[in-house]
Amino acid sequence: MAKKAWIERDKRKREAVSKYAALRAELKAKRDYAGLAKLPRDASPVRLVNRCKISGRRHAYLRKFACSRLVFRESALSGLIPGVIKASW
Repeated sequence: MAKKAWIERDKRKREAVSKYAALRAELKAKRDYAGLAKLPRDASPVRLVNRCKISGRRHAYLRKFACSRLVFRESALSGLIPGVIKASW
């Protein structure tokens, strides 16, 4: 599991991105790159990282299920994800 600090930092970045989204779009439309440079760095959506909602892990993230492969496997085997069954051939 990821450290609490990493998870909280990710939340803070997401809040900053949503807060400055309209202003960023307006500055981009005006092509005011000096104004864009004055915004906080964490306001850029490029700095966001997909993290597992349960464990906070950033690697091996499955977008469709919003969790890491480890959490996905445990949930699927427990029957918590509808429609997902273990493959056998």
